[in-house]
Amino acid sequence: QVQLVESGGGLVQPGGSLRLSCVVSERIFSRYAMGWYRQAPGKQRELVARISSRQSTNYADSVEGRFTISRDLIRSTMYLQMNSLKPEDTAVYYCNADPITFIWGQGTQVTVSS
Repeated sequence: QVQLVESGGGLVQPGGSLRLSCVVSERIFSRYAMGWYRQAPGKQRELVARISSRQSTNYADSVEGRFTISRDLIRSTMYLQMNSLKPEDTAVYYCNADPITFIWGQGTQVTVSS
Protein backbone atom coordinates (compact mmCIF):
# COMPACT_ATOMS: atom_id res chain seq x y z
CA GLN A 1 0.00 0.00 0.00
CA VAL A 2 1.06 3.58 -0.58
CA GLN A 3 2.88 5.19 2.32
CA LEU A 4 3.07 8.93 2.92
CA VAL A 5 5.83 10.51 5.00
CA GLU A 6 5.65 14.22 5.79
CA SER A 7 8.52 16.31 7.11
CA GLY A 8 9.82 19.85 7.33
CA GLY A 9 7.62 21.34 10.02
CA GLY A 10 8.83 23.32 12.98
CA LEU A 11 8.50 26.47 15.01
CA VAL A 12 8.70 29.71 13.05
CA GLN A 13 7.98 33.34 13.80
CA PRO A 14 5.13 35.16 12.08
CA GLY A 15 6.23 36.25 8.62
CA GLY A 16 8.67 33.37 8.34
CA SER A 17 8.86 30.51 5.86
CA LEU A 18 8.93 26.74 5.87
CA ARG A 19 9.11 24.09 3.19
CA LEU A 20 7.26 20.86 3.80
CA SER A 21 8.02 17.60 2.00
CA CYS A 22 5.88 14.54 1.39
CA VAL A 23 7.66 11.41 0.22
CA VAL A 24 5.36 8.89 -1.43
CA SER A 25 6.38 5.23 -1.54
CA GLU A 26 5.06 4.71 -5.07
CA ARG A 27 5.09 6.83 -8.23
CA ILE A 28 1.46 7.90 -8.30
CA PHE A 29 1.58 11.58 -9.26
CA SER A 30 0.66 10.91 -12.88
CA ARG A 31 -2.51 9.09 -11.74
CA TYR A 32 -3.69 11.06 -8.74
CA ALA A 33 -4.34 14.64 -7.83
CA MET A 34 -2.52 15.29 -4.57
CA GLY A 35 -3.09 17.73 -1.79
CA TRP A 36 -1.75 19.21 1.40
CA TYR A 37 -4.17 19.16 4.28
CA ARG A 38 -3.94 20.66 7.74
CA GLN A 39 -5.68 20.16 11.03
CA ALA A 40 -5.57 22.75 13.76
CA PRO A 41 -6.50 21.90 17.35
CA GLY A 42 -10.25 21.57 17.72
CA LYS A 43 -10.86 21.96 14.00
CA GLN A 44 -11.59 19.65 11.11
CA ARG A 45 -8.90 18.68 8.66
CA GLU A 46 -8.97 20.94 5.63
CA LEU A 47 -7.44 20.89 2.17
CA VAL A 48 -5.21 23.91 1.68
CA ALA A 49 -3.41 23.17 -1.59
CA ARG A 50 -3.98 20.80 -4.47
CA ILE A 51 -2.00 19.79 -7.54
CA SER A 52 -3.64 17.78 -10.29
CA SER A 53 -2.06 14.96 -12.27
CA ARG A 54 -1.45 17.58 -14.97
CA GLN A 55 0.11 19.98 -12.42
CA SER A 56 -2.66 22.54 -12.26
CA THR A 57 -2.83 24.00 -8.77
CA ASN A 58 -5.54 25.30 -6.47
CA TYR A 59 -5.36 26.90 -3.06
CA ALA A 60 -7.67 27.66 -0.19
CA ASP A 61 -8.44 31.36 0.08
CA SER A 62 -6.64 31.47 3.42
CA VAL A 63 -3.27 30.53 1.88
CA GLU A 64 -3.61 31.87 -1.68
CA GLY A 65 -0.55 33.93 -2.61
CA ARG A 66 1.49 32.66 0.34
CA PHE A 67 1.75 28.89 -0.21
CA THR A 68 3.03 27.07 -3.29
CA ILE A 69 2.50 23.37 -3.97
CA SER A 70 4.84 21.47 -6.27
CA ARG A 71 5.99 17.96 -6.95
CA ASP A 72 9.02 16.03 -8.21
CA LEU A 73 8.02 12.99 -10.25
CA ILE A 74 11.44 11.37 -10.16
CA ARG A 75 11.81 11.73 -6.41
CA SER A 76 8.13 10.92 -5.88
CA THR A 77 8.04 13.87 -3.49
CA MET A 78 5.55 16.67 -3.09
CA TYR A 79 6.38 20.02 -1.51
CA LEU A 80 4.60 22.90 0.13
CA GLN A 81 6.49 26.17 0.26
CA MET A 82 4.92 28.33 2.93
CA ASN A 83 5.79 32.02 3.10
CA SER A 84 4.48 34.91 5.18
CA LEU A 85 3.32 32.48 7.80
CA LYS A 86 0.64 33.56 10.26
CA PRO A 87 -0.28 32.22 13.69
CA GLU A 88 -3.49 30.85 12.18
CA ASP A 89 -1.37 28.57 9.97
CA THR A 90 -0.44 26.60 13.08
CA ALA A 91 -1.57 23.02 12.51
CA VAL A 92 -0.44 19.50 11.74
CA TYR A 93 0.10 19.25 8.00
CA TYR A 94 -0.59 16.08 6.04
CA CYS A 95 -0.43 14.99 2.43
CA ASN A 96 -2.82 12.68 0.62
CA ALA A 97 -4.61 12.32 -2.66
CA ASP A 98 -7.65 14.41 -3.49
CA PRO A 99 -10.11 12.90 -2.89
CA ILE A 100 -8.54 11.21 0.12
CA THR A 101 -7.41 7.77 -0.94
CA PHE A 102 -4.50 6.58 1.17
CA ILE A 103 -3.86 5.91 4.82
CA TRP A 104 -2.73 9.09 6.53
CA GLY A 105 0.88 9.58 7.46
CA GLN A 106 2.01 10.96 10.80
CA GLY A 107 1.91 14.54 9.61
CA THR A 108 4.33 17.32 10.46
CA GLN A 109 3.67 20.00 13.06
CA VAL A 110 3.88 23.64 12.02
CA THR A 111 3.78 26.21 14.81
CA VAL A 112 3.79 29.91 14.00
CA SER A 113 4.44 31.95 17.10
CA SER A 114 6.59 34.77 18.38
